[in-house]
Amino acid sequence: MSFVRIWVHLVFSTKKRIPFLINDVREKVCLHILQNCKKKNIFLKGINGYNDHLHCLISLGREQSIAQVSHLIKGESSYWINKNNIIQNNFMWQDDYFAVSISESHVPNVIKYIKNQENHHSKKTFSEETEEFINKYGFQLIKDDFG
Repeated sequence: MSFVRIWVHLVFSTKKRIPFLINDVREKVCLHILQNCKKKNIFLKGINGYNDHLHCLISLGREQSIAQVSHLIKGESSYWINKNNIIQNNFMWQDDYFAVSISESHVPNVIKYIKNQENHHSKKTFSEETEEFINKYGFQLIKDDFG
């Protein structure tokens, strides 16, 4: 039997970073994503975000890739939001995402960070956070979808 524990902090935004995830919309979307992940055997330990993006803490299964899990989460939730008219406009997630590995010892801090997004973004914009991620992890952007 294979045992795998690969933690990934996944961050993705709404298309053109339009602030669709306001009021109770973000809560509904997060709850739906959590339920959908259970159905698809995606271990989602934490989810939250702000008006224009979400953070997820995921433990990848032995046959899962970041691209596959991201696609399943974003594609299905976008479909669900539009099918159920959760917002008045057509909803889409941006194609790109951030994904960084997290050591087991940092999981509690990342969960706390994800839960605290509302407070965090009262002090820092998503653009500032994005720039911080790029610098901290040395990401090389090919196209400027996040900036």
